[in-house]
Amino acid sequence: MKRNDRLIAIVIALQQRPETAQALADKLEVSKRTILRDMEALAEIGIPLYAVSGPAGGFRLMDGFKLPPLQFDSQEALAILFSLNAMTKMADTPFNQARWTAIDKLRATMPENVLQQVEPLLSRFEMEIPSRSYTTPWLEKLLVWAGASVWVRAYYRSERQERWLELLPQRIYSAHGFWYCDAYSAFHREQRTFRIDRFVEVQPMEPPFAGQVQIDRNRERDEAKAGSIRIRVELSYRGALLAEQDPHIGGLVRQLDQSQWELAFDCPSSEWEWALDFFTQLGTDADVLEPPALRAGIYERACRLAERYKPE
Repeated sequence: MKRNDRLIAIVIALQQRPETAQALADKLEVSKRTILRDMEALAEIGIPLYAVSGPAGGFRLMDGFKLPPLQFDSQEALAILFSLNAMTKMADTPFNQARWTAIDKLRATMPENVLQQVEPLLSRFEMEIPSRSYTTPWLEKLLVWAGASVWVRAYYRSERQERWLELLPQRIYSAHGFWYCDAYSAFHREQRTFRIDRFVEVQPMEPPFAGQVQIDRNRERDEAKAGSIRIRVELSYRGALLAEQDPHIGGLVRQLDQSQWELAFDCPSSEWEWALDFFTQLGTDADVLEPPALRAGIYERACRLAERYKPE
């Protein structure tokens, strides 16, 4: 963040509430010494601020100092602040600093009557995001590379192994409190989903031979059509809720009646182990109707689990 932008962010933050130098330093990702120098600069250009000592102290603006408001109606203000509040719940984002300063800027520049309409709604209206503890040092660069269609060479740590992969990032998104990257993998010859906090190292690279990549994609598409497996499952209410959380098949869940849901889709043969894992984990909240091989695979796993917990 440029110094002028930081000075404006400090003034807007102080319009909302008193702030200590350390709190501002944490939000703006600079040192406390930098914030103290910024305070001196603001005072020199005539911004009416002062410091209060003690546990409830901090820097404050003189009463009556306001920046001109932006013209948002209550629905626009609610949409923006709701989105930004949801983003602050993420453990890591490409906008760690901006998400806080944007909220302060909007609140500082909104007319008082709009804020009075919006604030009660925001306290009762939220997006539930699971609490996670992780860092995503490659998130911002992957976002840039995905936008520019840049191939990357990435060292990726999956659940079972670690390896170098050649990837073409295509989409960055958040789900269930994690950040994901959809990318075409030259090794797998198909599009795969990667959890971004599991990237250990990522480097831009020259694209592979374009003709070969297209051949691989066409082959993968043909193999998927030829080797797909029809899966049909009846779900309980809880099973439907769990299945709806899956980013790939969640939209295929449909309600049959008040107490029963169905999920039917063509599963690529390469994802057979995933299907076994997924529907085994659903337990009694899923009844696999077809194929018989999936029922048999779940039965085998259930027997192994029962044997492990068999009483002595």
